[in-house]
Amino acid sequence: MVKKSTLTEVSEQQDIKLLRTSESHKLKCIRHTASHVMAMAVQRLFPQAKVTIGPWTETGFYYDFDISKPFLDQDLKNIKKEMIKIIKSKLPVIKEEITLEEAKKRIAQIQEPYKLEILENLQPPITLYHLGSEWWDLCSGPHLESTANLHPKAFEIESVAGAYWRGDETKAQLQRIYGTAWETPAQLVEYKKRKEEALKRDHRKLGKELGLFIFSNSVGPGLPLWTPKGTIIRSVLENFLREEQLKRGYLPVVTPHIGKVDLFKTSGHWQNYKEDMFPLMSDNEVARGEEIGFVLKPMNCPFHIQIYKSDLKSYRDLPVRLAEFGTVYRYEKSGELGGLTRVRGFTVDDSHLFVTPDQLDDEFLNVVNLILSVFENLQLKNFKARLSFRDPSSNKYIGSDEVWEKSQNAIYRAVKMLNIDYFEAEGEAAFYGPKLDFIFQDALDREWQLGTVQVDYNLPERFNLEYIGEKGDKHRPIMIHRAPFGSLERLIGILIEEYVGDFPLWLSPVQVRILPVSDLYLDYAKGVMQTMLMSKIRAEVDTSGERLGKMIRKGEKEKIPVMAIIGSKEMETNSLNIRTRKSGELGLMPINDFMKSILETISNHNDF
Repeated sequence: MVKKSTLTEVSEQQDIKLLRTSESHKLKCIRHTASHVMAMAVQRLFPQAKVTIGPWTETGFYYDFDISKPFLDQDLKNIKKEMIKIIKSKLPVIKEEITLEEAKKRIAQIQEPYKLEILENLQPPITLYHLGSEWWDLCSGPHLESTANLHPKAFEIESVAGAYWRGDETKAQLQRIYGTAWETPAQLVEYKKRKEEALKRDHRKLGKELGLFIFSNSVGPGLPLWTPKGTIIRSVLENFLREEQLKRGYLPVVTPHIGKVDLFKTSGHWQNYKEDMFPLMSDNEVARGEEIGFVLKPMNCPFHIQIYKSDLKSYRDLPVRLAEFGTVYRYEKSGELGGLTRVRGFTVDDSHLFVTPDQLDDEFLNVVNLILSVFENLQLKNFKARLSFRDPSSNKYIGSDEVWEKSQNAIYRAVKMLNIDYFEAEGEAAFYGPKLDFIFQDALDREWQLGTVQVDYNLPERFNLEYIGEKGDKHRPIMIHRAPFGSLERLIGILIEEYVGDFPLWLSPVQVRILPVSDLYLDYAKGVMQTMLMSKIRAEVDTSGERLGKMIRKGEKEKIPVMAIIGSKEMETNSLNIRTRKSGELGLMPINDFMKSILETISNHNDF
């Protein structure tokens, strides 16, 4: 994935970027205009419906409506027909700027309470967009010049769902109609194909079918419960990374799930992430006569800092590399949750390195090499590096300009030394330091952030971290924050979809299923399974008593990598009849030969 760009290539890349930007702007206009056409159609058919907001999205648009009765499938079909009428009417899309007072007057005339609330946060002049002379909405654009520029066969009304006003569960329940819109019918057809493929790969659907995890209303939204099979996948991933970290001198630590608010005030997380933290708990300490506030931890770094501070370090002790699979909690709004990729409780493969200035470059490079090694083992190839830097005009960042310059230069040096293809994103930095984020593009062309590395001069300063230098004086260490996986939940969700549930052998929760052709061979099959388990091969026996063909079809549906059939011949010769998903039928193999071969394959992260 890494290459140097010539001047010609750079020019071509810029041309492509400009073209994509132009295409993106056009699609934005198409979808934004389509959302207004849909809202107009809804209010023609349902005059009592009140409109709220209707933005464009990455693949389409939506509009939220306050209406007393739910939209039915037939309603959606009628809305689409009405939209086609509006499109064919070739209504001009007219932009108008008015005063705040005039906007209030017009909204009062049409009795739209949500528009009044939206108006409270707008600065004059107020922008309206009209569809002909019949319908208008508060909007900043952009839009097409006419509804005639929408293709009547290049849009679709997709679904309806519940949504809270302002995403607040205490406010009105609305109905959100989703749609998609494209420039041409061919693009719509291609989108529908991708959507069908996405449904096949949907980790929520596959996770349920394969018995990997569940969500329970009794527990709460955004809090996955891992079944035995899903837990095995988590454990295999954790053990893999633990072994890689131990080879590289990382020291394992474990920290609590809650901590004092003051800890997060010192770090700055309280000031920057207060709204994303779970509600405070308190502990009445009678002896001290005071109340201490606690919070579920949203980050692990302040805890690791306390471990570093527990004794004074010498320059000879650095670098110190502390690693933890730490579960953190963040209050995501219910409307933003999505399977495993957006949850409220998740486990980060977190590590914090405390280094001297002379060690910074080498340690940063070693972390990036670890992340690249992880991606290689997981067969994740389609990724790019994002240099997430601060926006100098924003006041949300802590620390001096000099510190930020040092941090960002360290990341520049690393990507250039490793010759990694990268792009910059201003404003994407953490509040305490810049990041090198690895953005993975999946089989459906969606982008996900996985691994991350961050350079931090600021938290060591805020927590007054020190080490004793060669001459006996005190120095401030630099911190590197890093997480190769990002979060186990998101990573597993992505892997389920990328593999379509067909995990490579080393990750598969069940590696071998033994199929006895009748109950006569059941005890023998269980003995073989026990031998495999003792050798750390994840094996199980199909005890259903079904016919062999049905057992094989069941194993294929459950994406079992290897099936071992046992009958009279196999029992007499101490062999197994091997059938694999990747290589088909391998025929008879002595049990010892099979076990030796599959263990070697698992160890090398290959397929059997």
